[in-house]
Amino acid sequence: MDKEDLEKRVEDGKKQFAGFELPGRTLGVIGLGAIGGLVADTAIKLGMKVLGYDPEITVDNAWRLPSAVKRAASIDEVIKGSDFVTLHVPLVEKTRHLIDSRRLAQAPGRLVLLNFAREGVVDEAAVLKALSEKHLRKYITDFPSPALQGNPNVLAFPHLGASTEEAEENCALMVVDQLRRFLEEGAICNAVNYPDVEMARESPHRIAISNANVPNMVGQISTTMAQAGLNIHNMVNKSRGEMAYTLLDLDSAAAPELILRISHIPGVLSIRTVPPMGNDA
Repeated sequence: MDKEDLEKRVEDGKKQFAGFELPGRTLGVIGLGAIGGLVADTAIKLGMKVLGYDPEITVDNAWRLPSAVKRAASIDEVIKGSDFVTLHVPLVEKTRHLIDSRRLAQAPGRLVLLNFAREGVVDEAAVLKALSEKHLRKYITDFPSPALQGNPNVLAFPHLGASTEEAEENCALMVVDQLRRFLEEGAICNAVNYPDVEMARESPHRIAISNANVPNMVGQISTTMAQAGLNIHNMVNKSRGEMAYTLLDLDSAAAPELILRISHIPGVLSIRTVPPMGNDA
């Protein structure tokens, strides 16, 4: 094939790849954490409208979110009002098949669904049904499967989300930093079965307690502290499912006998004294 023939075939074939421009289109973002927020910000800079939904957004992520993001009251509202929907949620029991047949049946035929979060967040059978019934225009995912293979309206990448030279190093640095914060501050971040917990240090005397999420646990801990004559300067207690985590800053150091008494409270799984910052002991 000579150059002239190649150029003619390229020009003749261009029509099948015709797309549309992003400015003025609406991107629905489900999950407005660190990555979802960055995606929303990038879309706005590209001239898109952004409709966001996240019932569990943290204060920090809410502060970082661009003011132009319109808040949706439900996932259904996002699906009905978007040209594109991108998912940025973890895979837990309540997010499994978050995008299902009922929700996709409400999608406008123009909708493009992007799933770079977790495979199980989307019901593949529901996606294929929505594509065949023209409720869904395209499905773009980082999780290929035999069911999706060969469908002309599916673009499946070979799980490339973390395939960069920097990714492994960045993951290692992130793990080390989160472990350091746990050891030095008692903070928990991105745990599988515990809530995210952090508290600004207001005293050199800090205690971290892991416990079952049961009634009166905080009351028992604070009563035990009071009986020992210790004043709680500041505290935070958060739960996730069956697990809970408590950080306490005290006005004075807790004696080993007190630590032992708290450890014997039914439901307390572990307790440790968090050393003051810079303490090499």
